[in-house]
Amino acid sequence: MQQSISDRSTPNKYVMRRSSRPGVLKRAQALFMLALVIVDLGSIWLAFWSAYTLLRRNPEFLIGDFSEFLLLPGMYTAVLVVIYFSQHMYQRRRPVTHLDELFKIIIYNTLTMLFTVALLTLLARDFQYHRAFVLLGAGLTIIYDAFGRVVHAQLQWLAQARGIGDDRVLLIGAGEIGQMLLQKITMHPKLGYQVVGVVDAGKGERPLQELDAPLLGSLVDVPALIDRYGVDEVIIGLPESSHQDLVNIISLCEREKVGIRVFPDVFQIMASEVTIGDLGGLPLLTIRDVALQGWKLAVKRGMDIVFSAVGLVILSPFMLLTALLIKLDSPGPVFYSQERMGLDARPFKIIKFRSMRHDAETDGPGWTTPDDPRKTKLGAFMRRFNIDELPQLVNVLVGDMSLVGPRPERPVYVEQFRQIIPRYMDRHREKAGLTGWAQVNGLRGDTSIVERTKYDLWYIENWSIGLDIMILIRTILQTIFGTNRNAY
Repeated sequence: MQQSISDRSTPNKYVMRRSSRPGVLKRAQALFMLALVIVDLGSIWLAFWSAYTLLRRNPEFLIGDFSEFLLLPGMYTAVLVVIYFSQHMYQRRRPVTHLDELFKIIIYNTLTMLFTVALLTLLARDFQYHRAFVLLGAGLTIIYDAFGRVVHAQLQWLAQARGIGDDRVLLIGAGEIGQMLLQKITMHPKLGYQVVGVVDAGKGERPLQELDAPLLGSLVDVPALIDRYGVDEVIIGLPESSHQDLVNIISLCEREKVGIRVFPDVFQIMASEVTIGDLGGLPLLTIRDVALQGWKLAVKRGMDIVFSAVGLVILSPFMLLTALLIKLDSPGPVFYSQERMGLDARPFKIIKFRSMRHDAETDGPGWTTPDDPRKTKLGAFMRRFNIDELPQLVNVLVGDMSLVGPRPERPVYVEQFRQIIPRYMDRHREKAGLTGWAQVNGLRGDTSIVERTKYDLWYIENWSIGLDIMILIRTILQTIFGTNRNAY
């Protein structure tokens, strides 16, 4: 039920949690950042001390006291801290994956090593050091710093989940998008968000009755709500609003000096990498510059062939055992083939291990649900750990699919989605994938097709070899540890 400001004589439960400890937010954020700096500094000096100790034990290296080499870790420390600050490595207010951070640590430490050697060569020409000392010190710094940041992140997320250093958030939008954002925040307390309430924007959205936070008022109340509840951040969940409406809402929030985040629409996802060019002197905006073309296509195809072939050879004994267990578990064929839409919307037959009863689709196609009675006992386990997808390595090897890309859908669903989701067919500009950016972010199974499409479009527009490798590693880790969300 919507409540106006005058109706609320006492703060709700969200506000009471915050009002009992005023000021802790900024102190906690500063402590998180200071602790992260200490982790980095400690990792550098511990790494170079370890490198020195290891080299000194080696009789092939004649090396003096550690005090003679203090300039090396000192210069390395100064350069790395500058790079980390410039690349926002200390602004970790929201969770990032450990794998993403590891890639950054490797890249920035490599740059630091090169800059350190260059600066020592230019500024301290008489300084003598072993190249092995630099390489080993930098390598150990990467290992120590990565481990230290993982521990720091876990402790920070645990603290934020308990309300320490969290942000008070006002959510604008009481429709389906607002509900989705609210559920995300509720399901992930380590994000460090405490939702004080939701504002009904009155923009033609369909208000939901079962919101897990109070409905505080309308748009005109936003400035007063920000002041009354000490809001730190405003999240606007109105992707279908006009640009002018968003500007008006943002102007209301800007008066109160709070952080503003906007849930994007499809065009904003599409135009995330806008560049400016010209046509005979006339300015043009390049909204879409296809990332995967030319030699990159050959590289991606080469990765697909090599990795799928190696995977089939290594996993063949395991796949043979799986086939035997399927035959023993339930009547029916071992493999299940189904028509899916691939590159340029061309149909192909996808191959999977059968995880459902052989008569599962006698009543027509349907989405799999968590407690789907059509699944076999073995099938439920296979789907949990993606074992049923392994035969698709054959699809990758023959060229129907790629290791990474948008997951292919059945033609009957494609025809439905293309009518209601803008740019849905743009997913078919690239080969369908065994895994994808949407899947490693939990958008699989019976989840929002709109959101999955946005992730797929982002992947297509921002493709890189490094991104593919990161997605593959995350897929493998999620499969091994059974952390696949919505895997059923």
